[in-house]
Amino acid sequence: MSLSEPSTKQSRLRLETLAIIVFGTLLLFVVLYAVSQRQQALRASPSGFDGLQIWLTSKGVSTQSFLGGWQVDQNSVGLLVMPLYDTVLDRSRSQPLTKTELLYQQDEYDLDLAVIKRKIRLVPSLVILPKWRSGMRLAGVAHPVLLSKRFAVEELLQDITGQSDAKIVNASVPLSDFSYTTGGGQEFSAQFYAAQMFTSPGCKPVIGSTEAMVLADCTMSQGENRASGKQLFVLSDPDLLSNHGLRLADNSAIALDYLQEYAKDRNVMIDYSRDTWITDPKRGVQRERTWADLIRFFEPPFLTLWLGCFLTLLLFLWRSWLRYGPVRHVPAACTSRKAQAFQARARLMRLCDQDGALIGDYAQARLATIAAVLYGAVSSRQYAESGAFLAYVKRRNPEHATALESVLTAIRSLPARISPAEAIHHIDELEALLEQIIHDT
Repeated sequence: MSLSEPSTKQSRLRLETLAIIVFGTLLLFVVLYAVSQRQQALRASPSGFDGLQIWLTSKGVSTQSFLGGWQVDQNSVGLLVMPLYDTVLDRSRSQPLTKTELLYQQDEYDLDLAVIKRKIRLVPSLVILPKWRSGMRLAGVAHPVLLSKRFAVEELLQDITGQSDAKIVNASVPLSDFSYTTGGGQEFSAQFYAAQMFTSPGCKPVIGSTEAMVLADCTMSQGENRASGKQLFVLSDPDLLSNHGLRLADNSAIALDYLQEYAKDRNVMIDYSRDTWITDPKRGVQRERTWADLIRFFEPPFLTLWLGCFLTLLLFLWRSWLRYGPVRHVPAACTSRKAQAFQARARLMRLCDQDGALIGDYAQARLATIAAVLYGAVSSRQYAESGAFLAYVKRRNPEHATALESVLTAIRSLPARISPAEAIHHIDELEALLEQIIHDT
């Protein structure tokens, strides 16, 4: 086995380890990025409400999308807009296993009914019922087959309003138009595709009629909402305010007039949070530490910083692992160009089955080495020739001169190809004589 084989295996091992580290890092980055971008993709989709925030802000209405994470004074909120992407509250949605299940997925964002009712009691609220399945957002197609199940949305409406008589009504025509009159008497027309309406004895229509309301001012069960002095508005068809519906007819103008009127120069907050962050300043701020407080520091833009630190740590560990331990000392003879040339030539001779020629070169190299030991480096070249070396041996060790001359003559007369056993025999004879000459001298 050559010296290069262990180093080659070690290099392969290092490359495989590096590849595993890089792959694991990329996988972690993809998972974290997907988790952080899931909600953002939902808000920016056709069924999201980022367009509503941009539209109202451009018209001078203070609007913000709220994801949670800090306390909000309830007096600063003019109207809390709560889009619901969950038809079955208080129950976790099942994960889709196929593309078909993903397209027909009805719930996309789990919410808690108790949290929603608590927010309604604190500030005036507009609850937006779900209408479309995930396929509308993913495929970008609004088709009746992608509508949410009517009975599921109906149960959600009853849970929100506390009215067991509330019913969902679906339009029988593709496009439905509804009139809307502003406080100044200006007439607008709202338009919906596959309109989703509702009826409820405890709600007063704002857009639509008693038999088919799209937007209504409702009360919670037993007048709980009215007793608290807060208002609850229910929008059964989100396409009045969604990114998809704002461009239809006068929907954007209606949204501006309606939300601006009820916000009363305060914030319109589009709330996507799962917890109650709205507080009453009279009761003081209750700060309860949760895991969400820590998770905030791992969300964008901090996520980019953490990923950079993690990649730097991996690079540091990898480089320190490669450099671990003292520097490996390599013998000087193995690093000289002349020695490397000899090794390469010897290897080629062995591969070409030139053992006879290899022994001739070996004998000459051994004589040069012995001459360097006996005479020093300066005079070694002069006595390295076989004739000069034999003359020296005849003067100093005449009893070995004849045997050495015989062995050298036999080696010079060898054919290029000989058997390994014969080659080893000649080398043993030469080494035995040289050993005697060195020690006798």
